[in-house]
Amino acid sequence: MACDKDDLIRIGEAREKWEKGSLAKVIDRFPERKKEFKTDSGITVERLYTPENLKEWDYLSKLGFPGEYPYTRGVQPTMYRGRLWTMRQYAGFGTAQETNARFRFLLEQGQTGLSVAFDLPTQVGYDSDHPLAEGEVGRVGVAIDSLEDMETVFDGIPLDKVSTSMTINAPAAILLAMYQAVGEKQGVPAEKLNGTVQNDILKEYVARGTYIFPPGPSMRLVTDIFEYCSRVIPDWNTISISGYHIREAGATAVQEVAFTLADGIAYVQAALEKGLDVDAFAGRLSFFFASQINFFEEIAKFRAARRLWARIMRERFNAKNPKSWMLRFHTQTAGSSLTAQQPDNNIVRTTLEALAAVLGGTQSLHTNSRDEALSLPTEDSVRIALRTQQIIAYESGVADTIDPLAGSYFIESLTDEIEAKVEEYLKKIDDMGGAVRAIERGYVQREIQESAYRYQKAVESKEKMVVGLNCFEIKEEPPKGLLRVNPEIAETQKERLKNLRRRRDGRAVASALKSVEAAARGNDNLVPPILEAVKAYATIGEICDVLRNVFGVYRPGSDI
Repeated sequence: MACDKDDLIRIGEAREKWEKGSLAKVIDRFPERKKEFKTDSGITVERLYTPENLKEWDYLSKLGFPGEYPYTRGVQPTMYRGRLWTMRQYAGFGTAQETNARFRFLLEQGQTGLSVAFDLPTQVGYDSDHPLAEGEVGRVGVAIDSLEDMETVFDGIPLDKVSTSMTINAPAAILLAMYQAVGEKQGVPAEKLNGTVQNDILKEYVARGTYIFPPGPSMRLVTDIFEYCSRVIPDWNTISISGYHIREAGATAVQEVAFTLADGIAYVQAALEKGLDVDAFAGRLSFFFASQINFFEEIAKFRAARRLWARIMRERFNAKNPKSWMLRFHTQTAGSSLTAQQPDNNIVRTTLEALAAVLGGTQSLHTNSRDEALSLPTEDSVRIALRTQQIIAYESGVADTIDPLAGSYFIESLTDEIEAKVEEYLKKIDDMGGAVRAIERGYVQREIQESAYRYQKAVESKEKMVVGLNCFEIKEEPPKGLLRVNPEIAETQKERLKNLRRRRDGRAVASALKSVEAAARGNDNLVPPILEAVKAYATIGEICDVLRNVFGVYRPGSDI
């Protein structure tokens, strides 16, 4: 693809002739729509890309081959020609029984992996009968108070046949232990379990807010999971380092990659300081990105992220196993791009975002539903979202060849430019002392806030056009048929919890909680005692209360 010096001279002369001739005549009569075109990250999009944009560009160092360093073209040698991405619709609401029914429905519709959404009390380690859980039980995900709820969620779903992703962070070790315990009750040994636990606490401090403990003990819990799974659940992805929530909070594509990789560097460093061998855990790290509506920028973003992470792991951390160099990632289409106005337009947005993720080489994909700007999605909406993936996979032909846009002058130039801008951010963060220190100083938060503000201004001024929101508006009737969570769910869950506490062995629970406390006060890995507490049917709130008493609680504005 790179041209020699003489070729570049000829192309440059021909381009100049075209600009002064054909182009100038048309622009004189029909000016372009804007003086300057930019991606959402502020990268200038040139009128035309030619080999001149890729001077001294080397195929082998920039691209190579799929399944080989630097993984720009994908982490598997055959990519989707061998196996399609996992179609993993994010789901969970109300009670464990309702979520089980939705999971069964999705699997019947052809979904190939599960992804669990937990309600807010579960995410911050409170039981459904806690005063702070009032009004939130089962609202944005399923309420999980104990192993009993987890058993119900996966009733009739063989855990040796499905891969499960769990969006849980501060109490990730507890939910992972519950999943392992459900597997054991099904007769599935831990080494046969496959899935992901998000377990990414750093982004909670900057973008999402479902933290419990201060960063020090939180990072300990993260690396305890790394260590435990390397020994006990070897096929489990021990973390999903999440750019998605960073992007949803307002970051650009460049910032999403930069801050996510900076967090990844911090996790690897913490594990090394714990004494873990990099190649013992790095191969099970995974990532989670958004796919936004700026189509080509998103594709280039994914390719740049793979190349950057491969170099970071090989050169910075001296990882020797090629699996440690691979950036494997799940993608979710952008919730923030959905509009409550003309919600059917969201089907088109989601389709473009999903296609960008596939052309960018994702390993797993969730497609948002058309009504998610208004409520939790209905079954009809979820089916359309899943069918979107299936049509891309089975009808479009885009999965038939690997990295089909490679060699595009535009895509390769954009990939290189994103990579360079991300490296600038990583240098700044390194100079501050790393991701934790950058978060402590408020640097990451300010960058995201300023980016979100610029975007909002662009929408309000109509510099950024959003169909149905600030242009092409229509008068609409109030939406009908939205899914509403029954407010009586909270009382049902409280009664279920009350009955559990009455039936279980109180002495066994107390003993198990004491073991959790002893481990927390010492240096032992916390996952084994948490597993025993879970098996005794200690609740998530009880286990987190023990850890709160030992570790304390993080308050915004306090020292990180």
